Amino acid sequence: MSRNNPAQIASTMLSWHSLDLITCEPLQTLWAGYGQICSITATARTAAAATHLNKLCNIPPSSNGTNNTYALILKLISPPNSNSTDEGHIRKMLSYEIEQYFYTNIVPHLCDIGVAKCLASTRDMHGKPGAEQLSGLMATIMVDLRPQYPVAGEKRGVLDSVQVFGALDWLASFHSRTRGLVPDDREGLVLPPLEEMEKRKKEGGKNGCNGLWLNGGYTYLATRRKEYASLLDDTGSEWCEALCIDSDGTGMSIAEIVAFLLMPCGRKMESYIHGDVKSENLFTSAKGDEVAFFDFQYVGLGLGVCDLAKLFTCSVPVSMLVGGDGDLPEKLGMCDGERDLLEWYHSRLVENEEAGFYEWEEFKRHWETALVDWCRFQASWGFWGNTEWLEARVRSILGDRDWKDWLYRERVRRPI
Repeated sequence: MSRNNPAQIASTMLSWHSLDLITCEPLQTLWAGYGQICSITATARTAAAATHLNKLCNIPPSSNGTNNTYALILKLISPPNSNSTDEGHIRKMLSYEIEQYFYTNIVPHLCDIGVAKCLASTRDMHGKPGAEQLSGLMATIMVDLRPQYPVAGEKRGVLDSVQVFGALDWLASFHSRTRGLVPDDREGLVLPPLEEMEKRKKEGGKNGCNGLWLNGGYTYLATRRKEYASLLDDTGSEWCEALCIDSDGTGMSIAEIVAFLLMPCGRKMESYIHGDVKSENLFTSAKGDEVAFFDFQYVGLGLGVCDLAKLFTCSVPVSMLVGGDGDLPEKLGMCDGERDLLEWYHSRLVENEEAGFYEWEEFKRHWETALVDWCRFQASWGFWGNTEWLEARVRSILGDRDWKDWLYRERVRRPI
Protein backbone atom coordinates (compact mmCIF):
# COMPACT_ATOMS: atom_id res chain seq x y z
CA MET A 1 0.00 0.00 0.00
CA SER A 2 1.26 3.49 -0.85
CA ARG A 3 1.41 5.32 2.46
CA ASN A 4 -0.26 8.39 1.00
CA ASN A 5 -2.76 6.79 -1.38
CA PRO A 6 -6.13 8.04 -0.10
CA ALA A 7 -8.17 5.41 -1.95
CA GLN A 8 -6.17 2.52 -0.51
CA ILE A 9 -6.25 4.01 2.97
CA ALA A 10 -10.00 4.63 2.76
CA SER A 11 -10.63 1.12 1.44
CA THR A 12 -8.75 -0.45 4.36
CA MET A 13 -10.54 1.66 6.98
CA LEU A 14 -13.96 1.08 5.42
CA SER A 15 -13.39 -2.67 5.48
CA TRP A 16 -13.38 -2.55 9.28
CA HIS A 17 -17.10 -1.75 9.07
CA SER A 18 -18.04 -4.13 6.22
CA LEU A 19 -18.06 -1.31 3.70
CA ASP A 20 -16.65 -1.18 0.17
CA LEU A 21 -15.12 1.93 -1.39
CA ILE A 22 -16.84 3.15 -4.57
CA THR A 23 -15.18 6.50 -5.27
CA CYS A 24 -12.46 8.66 -3.72
CA GLU A 25 -12.06 12.21 -5.05
CA PRO A 26 -9.76 14.94 -3.68
CA LEU A 27 -11.54 18.02 -2.34
CA GLN A 28 -8.71 20.18 -1.03
CA THR A 29 -5.24 20.17 0.41
CA LEU A 30 -4.71 21.15 4.03
CA TRP A 31 -3.00 24.36 5.11
CA ALA A 32 0.74 24.41 4.30
CA GLY A 33 0.57 21.02 2.58
CA TYR A 34 -0.11 18.96 5.71
CA GLY A 35 -2.42 16.51 3.97
CA GLN A 36 -5.66 16.38 2.07
CA ILE A 37 -9.40 16.00 2.36
CA CYS A 38 -11.20 13.62 0.03
CA SER A 39 -14.84 12.98 -0.74
CA ILE A 40 -15.57 9.26 -0.74
CA THR A 41 -18.61 7.12 -1.36
CA ALA A 42 -19.09 3.64 0.05
CA THR A 43 -21.61 0.86 0.00
CA ALA A 44 -22.55 -1.58 2.75
CA ARG A 45 -21.89 -5.32 2.39
CA THR A 46 -24.31 -6.32 5.14
CA ALA A 47 -27.61 -5.19 6.61
CA ALA A 48 -25.88 -4.51 9.92
CA ALA A 49 -23.36 -2.22 8.23
CA ALA A 50 -26.17 -0.36 6.45
CA THR A 51 -28.05 0.08 9.71
CA HIS A 52 -24.95 1.53 11.36
CA LEU A 53 -24.32 3.98 8.49
CA ASN A 54 -27.97 4.99 8.33
CA LYS A 55 -27.78 5.99 11.97
CA LEU A 56 -24.52 7.89 11.56
CA CYS A 57 -25.73 9.69 8.45
CA ASN A 58 -29.17 10.41 9.92
CA ILE A 59 -31.02 8.90 6.96
CA PRO A 60 -33.91 6.43 6.89
CA PRO A 61 -32.98 2.74 6.49
CA SER A 62 -33.11 1.54 2.89
CA SER A 63 -35.79 -0.91 1.90
CA ASN A 64 -33.29 -3.65 1.08
CA GLY A 65 -30.82 -2.76 3.84
CA THR A 66 -27.59 -3.38 1.94
CA ASN A 67 -27.39 -1.33 -1.28
CA ASN A 68 -27.29 2.23 0.03
CA THR A 69 -24.49 4.49 -1.12
CA TYR A 70 -23.06 6.69 1.60
CA ALA A 71 -21.32 10.07 1.28
CA LEU A 72 -18.28 10.27 3.57
CA ILE A 73 -15.17 12.40 4.08
CA LEU A 74 -11.58 11.22 4.52
CA LYS A 75 -9.17 13.57 6.28
CA LEU A 76 -5.61 12.35 5.77
CA ILE A 77 -2.66 13.95 7.53
CA SER A 78 0.67 13.60 5.73
CA PRO A 79 2.87 16.53 6.78
CA PRO A 80 5.78 17.80 4.72
CA ASN A 81 9.29 17.36 6.04
CA SER A 82 9.61 19.96 8.76
CA ASN A 83 11.72 20.91 11.71
CA SER A 84 10.14 18.89 14.50
CA THR A 85 11.09 21.57 17.04
CA ASP A 86 9.32 24.40 15.17
CA GLU A 87 6.41 25.69 17.25
CA GLY A 88 4.13 26.13 14.22
CA HIS A 89 4.74 22.54 13.08
CA ILE A 90 4.16 21.18 16.58
CA ARG A 91 0.95 23.20 16.89
CA LYS A 92 -0.42 21.79 13.63
CA MET A 93 0.41 18.18 14.49
CA LEU A 94 -1.08 18.46 17.96
CA SER A 95 -4.17 20.09 16.48
CA TYR A 96 -4.76 17.10 14.19
CA GLU A 97 -4.37 14.70 17.13
CA ILE A 98 -6.89 16.75 19.09
CA GLU A 99 -9.35 16.84 16.20
CA GLN A 100 -9.24 13.03 16.00
CA TYR A 101 -9.84 12.81 19.74
CA PHE A 102 -12.78 15.20 19.42
CA TYR A 103 -14.48 13.21 16.66
CA THR A 104 -13.95 9.83 18.32
CA ASN A 105 -14.51 10.72 21.99
CA ILE A 106 -16.60 13.90 22.23
CA VAL A 107 -18.94 13.91 19.23
CA PRO A 108 -20.83 10.74 20.35
CA HIS A 109 -22.05 12.77 23.36
CA LEU A 110 -23.34 15.71 21.30
CA CYS A 111 -26.44 14.00 19.85
CA ASP A 112 -28.47 16.47 17.79
CA ILE A 113 -25.82 19.20 17.41
CA GLY A 114 -24.79 19.75 13.79
CA VAL A 115 -21.36 18.10 13.63
CA ALA A 116 -20.01 15.21 11.55
CA LYS A 117 -20.01 11.81 13.21
CA CYS A 118 -16.90 9.66 12.97
CA LEU A 119 -16.99 6.27 11.26
CA ALA A 120 -13.34 5.18 11.52
CA SER A 121 -10.06 6.57 12.77
CA THR A 122 -6.44 5.46 12.88
CA ARG A 123 -6.59 6.48 16.52
CA ASP A 124 -8.44 3.23 17.34
CA MET A 125 -7.14 0.91 14.62
CA HIS A 126 -5.13 -1.43 16.88
CA GLY A 127 -5.77 -5.08 16.00
CA LYS A 128 -7.83 -4.34 12.90
CA PRO A 129 -7.04 -5.81 9.45
CA GLY A 130 -4.39 -3.79 7.61
CA ALA A 131 -3.59 -1.69 10.65
CA GLU A 132 0.12 -2.43 10.36
CA GLN A 133 0.12 -0.83 6.90
CA LEU A 134 -1.37 2.35 8.35
CA SER A 135 1.15 2.61 11.17
CA GLY A 136 2.35 6.19 11.58
CA LEU A 137 -0.51 7.66 9.53
CA MET A 138 -3.27 9.88 10.86
CA ALA A 139 -6.59 9.48 9.06
CA THR A 140 -10.25 9.94 9.94
CA ILE A 141 -13.37 8.97 8.02
CA MET A 142 -16.50 10.88 8.97
CA VAL A 143 -19.96 11.59 7.63
CA ASP A 144 -20.19 14.13 4.81
CA LEU A 145 -22.31 17.01 6.13
CA ARG A 146 -23.19 18.43 2.72
CA PRO A 147 -26.28 16.34 1.90
CA GLN A 148 -27.99 17.66 5.04
CA TYR A 149 -26.31 21.09 5.05
CA PRO A 150 -25.82 21.95 1.36
CA VAL A 151 -24.78 25.61 1.67
CA ALA A 152 -21.08 26.18 2.33
CA GLY A 153 -19.72 29.30 3.99
CA GLU A 154 -17.30 31.33 1.92
CA LYS A 155 -13.69 32.02 2.81
CA ARG A 156 -13.51 35.40 4.53
CA GLY A 157 -17.13 35.98 3.59
CA VAL A 158 -19.99 37.29 5.70
CA LEU A 159 -23.10 35.33 6.53
CA ASP A 160 -26.63 36.53 5.91
CA SER A 161 -28.82 37.40 8.88
CA VAL A 162 -30.55 34.00 9.03
CA GLN A 163 -27.21 32.19 8.98
CA VAL A 164 -25.85 34.46 11.72
CA PHE A 165 -28.65 33.50 14.08
CA GLY A 166 -28.24 29.86 13.07
CA ALA A 167 -24.55 30.08 13.98
CA LEU A 168 -25.38 31.70 17.32
CA ASP A 169 -27.86 28.93 18.09
CA TRP A 170 -25.24 26.29 17.27
CA LEU A 171 -22.60 27.96 19.43
CA ALA A 172 -24.95 28.39 22.39
CA SER A 173 -25.96 24.73 22.14
CA PHE A 174 -22.36 23.54 21.76
CA HIS A 175 -21.08 25.62 24.67
CA SER A 176 -23.99 24.61 26.89
CA ARG A 177 -23.76 20.90 26.04
CA THR A 178 -19.98 20.58 26.34
CA ARG A 179 -19.87 22.27 29.73
CA GLY A 180 -20.94 18.95 31.16
CA LEU A 181 -18.19 17.09 29.29
CA VAL A 182 -15.27 19.02 30.77
CA PRO A 183 -13.25 16.61 32.94
CA ASP A 184 -12.64 17.32 36.61
CA ASP A 185 -9.06 16.09 36.19
CA ARG A 186 -7.38 18.25 33.57
CA GLU A 187 -4.06 16.44 33.50
CA GLY A 188 -4.93 14.84 30.17
CA LEU A 189 -5.66 18.14 28.43
CA VAL A 190 -3.07 19.39 25.96
CA LEU A 191 -0.76 22.24 26.94
CA PRO A 192 0.53 24.96 24.58
CA PRO A 193 2.71 23.29 21.91
CA LEU A 194 6.22 23.70 23.30
CA GLU A 195 5.08 22.95 26.85
CA GLU A 196 3.22 19.86 25.67
CA MET A 197 6.26 18.47 23.87
CA GLU A 198 8.44 19.08 26.92
CA LYS A 199 5.89 17.27 29.04
CA ARG A 200 5.87 14.31 26.64
CA LYS A 201 9.65 14.09 26.72
CA LYS A 202 9.54 13.84 30.51
CA GLU A 203 6.90 11.13 30.21
CA GLY A 204 9.08 9.03 27.95
CA GLY A 205 8.04 10.35 24.55
CA LYS A 206 4.40 9.20 24.58
CA ASN A 207 2.43 9.79 21.40
CA GLY A 208 -1.19 10.79 20.99
CA CYS A 209 -3.43 12.85 23.21
CA ASN A 210 -6.17 11.90 25.63
CA GLY A 211 -7.98 15.19 25.72
CA LEU A 212 -8.56 18.50 23.99
CA TRP A 213 -6.59 21.74 24.32
CA LEU A 214 -6.31 23.04 27.87
CA ASN A 215 -6.88 26.46 26.31
CA GLY A 216 -9.05 26.41 23.20
CA GLY A 217 -8.23 28.46 20.10
CA TYR A 218 -4.95 29.26 18.41
CA THR A 219 -4.61 32.99 19.07
CA TYR A 220 -4.14 33.17 22.83
CA LEU A 221 -1.07 34.97 24.08
CA ALA A 222 0.85 31.96 25.44
CA THR A 223 1.27 30.66 21.89
CA ARG A 224 1.71 34.05 20.22
CA ARG A 225 4.68 35.51 22.05
CA LYS A 226 6.68 36.14 18.84
CA GLU A 227 3.87 38.19 17.34
CA TYR A 228 3.35 39.99 20.64
CA ALA A 229 7.06 40.87 20.79
CA SER A 230 6.79 42.31 17.29
CA LEU A 231 3.82 44.44 18.35
CA LEU A 232 5.70 45.58 21.43
CA ASP A 233 8.55 46.75 19.17
CA ASP A 234 6.17 48.51 16.78
CA THR A 235 6.13 51.86 18.56
CA GLY A 236 4.37 53.41 15.57
CA SER A 237 1.25 51.35 16.22
CA GLU A 238 -1.41 52.73 18.53
CA TRP A 239 -1.93 49.19 19.80
CA CYS A 240 1.63 48.94 21.07
CA GLU A 241 1.01 51.62 23.67
CA ALA A 242 -2.64 50.74 24.26
CA LEU A 243 -2.13 47.03 24.84
CA CYS A 244 1.54 46.25 25.48
CA ILE A 245 2.77 48.88 27.94
CA ASP A 246 2.45 48.57 31.72
CA SER A 247 0.76 51.86 32.47
CA ASP A 248 -0.78 51.12 35.87
CA GLY A 249 2.19 49.72 37.77
CA THR A 250 0.85 46.15 37.89
CA GLY A 251 3.88 44.68 36.14
CA MET A 252 1.56 43.39 33.40
CA SER A 253 0.29 45.01 30.24
CA ILE A 254 -3.41 45.20 29.43
CA ALA A 255 -2.90 42.44 26.86
CA GLU A 256 -1.27 40.19 29.45
CA ILE A 257 -3.98 40.79 32.06
CA VAL A 258 -6.71 40.16 29.49
CA ALA A 259 -5.08 36.92 28.33
CA PHE A 260 -4.65 35.81 31.94
CA LEU A 261 -8.30 36.43 32.81
CA LEU A 262 -9.53 34.54 29.75
CA MET A 263 -7.48 31.46 30.62
CA PRO A 264 -9.62 28.56 31.86
CA CYS A 265 -9.58 28.27 35.64
CA GLY A 266 -12.63 26.20 36.53
CA ARG A 267 -15.35 28.86 36.31
CA LYS A 268 -18.84 27.40 36.09
CA MET A 269 -19.55 28.96 32.68
CA GLU A 270 -16.43 27.53 31.04
CA SER A 271 -16.98 24.91 28.35
CA TYR A 272 -15.31 23.61 25.26
CA ILE A 273 -15.07 26.22 22.53
CA HIS A 274 -14.69 25.60 18.80
CA GLY A 275 -11.60 27.79 18.64
CA ASP A 276 -11.78 28.86 14.97
CA VAL A 277 -15.28 30.17 14.32
CA LYS A 278 -15.63 31.68 10.85
CA SER A 279 -17.85 31.39 7.80
CA GLU A 280 -15.62 28.94 5.91
CA ASN A 281 -15.81 26.43 8.79
CA LEU A 282 -19.56 25.88 8.58
CA PHE A 283 -22.31 24.55 6.38
CA THR A 284 -25.95 25.56 6.61
CA SER A 285 -29.30 24.18 5.54
CA ALA A 286 -30.86 25.61 2.39
CA LYS A 287 -32.83 28.09 4.49
CA GLY A 288 -29.73 28.96 6.54
CA ASP A 289 -31.38 28.49 9.92
CA GLU A 290 -29.66 25.19 10.71
CA VAL A 291 -25.87 25.17 10.98
CA ALA A 292 -23.15 22.56 11.24
CA PHE A 293 -19.54 23.42 12.07
CA PHE A 294 -16.39 21.51 11.16
CA ASP A 295 -12.60 21.94 11.50
CA PHE A 296 -12.16 21.20 15.19
CA GLN A 297 -8.37 21.42 15.34
CA TYR A 298 -8.42 24.08 18.07
CA VAL A 299 -11.29 22.87 20.22
CA GLY A 300 -10.58 23.15 23.93
CA LEU A 301 -11.50 24.82 27.19
CA GLY A 302 -12.52 28.46 27.28
CA LEU A 303 -15.26 31.05 27.53
CA GLY A 304 -17.81 31.02 24.72
CA VAL A 305 -17.33 34.76 24.13
CA CYS A 306 -13.94 33.96 22.59
CA ASP A 307 -15.76 32.12 19.79
CA LEU A 308 -18.14 35.06 19.41
CA ALA A 309 -15.31 37.60 19.10
CA LYS A 310 -13.98 35.96 15.95
CA LEU A 311 -17.43 35.29 14.51
CA PHE A 312 -18.55 38.92 14.93
CA THR A 313 -15.33 40.34 13.51
CA CYS A 314 -14.87 37.98 10.59
CA SER A 315 -18.28 36.71 9.48
CA VAL A 316 -21.14 38.93 10.73
CA PRO A 317 -22.21 41.80 8.43
CA VAL A 318 -21.16 45.05 10.07
CA SER A 319 -24.66 46.41 9.43
CA MET A 320 -26.01 43.82 11.88
CA LEU A 321 -23.64 45.17 14.54
CA VAL A 322 -24.08 48.92 14.12
CA GLY A 323 -27.38 49.27 12.23
CA GLY A 324 -26.00 50.91 9.11
CA ASP A 325 -23.25 51.00 6.49
CA GLY A 326 -21.86 54.48 7.10
CA ASP A 327 -18.50 55.51 8.50
CA LEU A 328 -17.88 54.53 12.11
CA PRO A 329 -16.61 56.89 14.81
CA GLU A 330 -13.13 56.43 16.24
CA LYS A 331 -14.65 55.06 19.47
CA LEU A 332 -17.82 53.01 19.50
CA GLY A 333 -19.87 51.70 22.38
CA MET A 334 -22.15 48.71 22.13
CA CYS A 335 -24.83 49.40 19.51
CA ASP A 336 -28.31 47.90 19.54
CA GLY A 337 -27.48 45.39 16.81
CA GLU A 338 -24.49 44.01 18.68
CA ARG A 339 -26.51 43.85 21.90
CA ASP A 340 -29.39 42.04 20.18
CA LEU A 341 -27.04 39.33 18.87
CA LEU A 342 -25.36 38.91 22.24
CA GLU A 343 -28.68 38.74 24.09
CA TRP A 344 -29.93 36.13 21.61
CA TYR A 345 -26.88 33.94 22.28
CA HIS A 346 -26.87 34.57 26.04
CA SER A 347 -30.55 33.73 26.49
CA ARG A 348 -30.05 30.37 24.77
CA LEU A 349 -26.87 29.66 26.66
CA VAL A 350 -28.53 29.98 30.06
CA GLU A 351 -32.09 28.87 29.29
CA ASN A 352 -31.68 25.50 31.04
CA GLU A 353 -29.63 26.85 33.95
CA GLU A 354 -30.73 28.07 37.35
CA ALA A 355 -31.19 31.81 37.89
CA GLY A 356 -27.93 33.68 38.37
CA PHE A 357 -25.82 31.07 36.58
CA TYR A 358 -24.21 33.63 34.23
CA GLU A 359 -25.51 37.13 34.77
CA TRP A 360 -25.61 39.51 31.83
CA GLU A 361 -23.16 41.99 33.39
CA GLU A 362 -20.52 39.33 33.94
CA PHE A 363 -21.10 37.97 30.45
CA LYS A 364 -20.77 41.49 29.01
CA ARG A 365 -17.41 42.02 30.79
CA HIS A 366 -16.14 38.70 29.47
CA TRP A 367 -17.29 39.70 25.98
CA GLU A 368 -15.47 43.04 26.12
CA THR A 369 -12.34 41.30 27.36
CA ALA A 370 -12.50 38.78 24.52
CA LEU A 371 -12.76 41.63 22.00
CA VAL A 372 -9.62 43.25 23.43
CA ASP A 373 -7.77 39.93 23.24
CA TRP A 374 -8.88 39.34 19.64
CA CYS A 375 -7.75 42.86 18.71
CA ARG A 376 -4.32 42.13 20.22
CA PHE A 377 -3.98 39.08 17.99
CA GLN A 378 -5.10 40.91 14.86
CA ALA A 379 -2.87 43.91 15.60
CA SER A 380 0.16 41.62 15.86
CA TRP A 381 -0.71 39.21 13.05
CA GLY A 382 -2.75 41.25 10.56
CA PHE A 383 -6.24 42.76 10.51
CA TRP A 384 -9.13 41.39 8.45
CA GLY A 385 -12.89 41.41 8.65
CA ASN A 386 -14.81 44.18 10.42
CA THR A 387 -11.55 45.93 11.29
CA GLU A 388 -12.95 49.42 11.69
CA TRP A 389 -15.70 48.14 14.00
CA LEU A 390 -13.30 46.04 16.10
CA GLU A 391 -10.79 48.84 16.60
CA ALA A 392 -13.50 51.38 17.44
CA ARG A 393 -15.08 49.00 19.96
CA VAL A 394 -11.74 48.23 21.63
CA ARG A 395 -10.81 51.93 21.89
CA SER A 396 -14.12 52.46 23.67
CA ILE A 397 -13.58 49.47 25.99
CA LEU A 398 -10.04 50.54 26.89
CA GLY A 399 -11.34 54.01 27.70
CA ASP A 400 -14.10 52.68 29.97
CA ARG A 401 -13.01 53.22 33.57
CA ASP A 402 -15.61 50.76 34.84
CA TRP A 403 -14.21 48.01 32.62
CA LYS A 404 -10.64 48.74 33.72
CA ASP A 405 -11.65 48.75 37.38
CA TRP A 406 -13.35 45.37 36.87
CA LEU A 407 -10.28 44.07 35.05
CA TYR A 408 -7.90 44.98 37.85
CA ARG A 409 -10.26 43.66 40.54
CA GLU A 410 -10.46 40.34 38.73
CA ARG A 411 -6.69 40.30 38.36
CA VAL A 412 -6.27 40.69 42.13
CA ARG A 413 -8.93 38.08 42.88
CA ARG A 414 -7.13 35.56 40.70
CA PRO A 415 -3.42 35.78 41.54
CA ILE A 416 -0.91 34.16 39.22
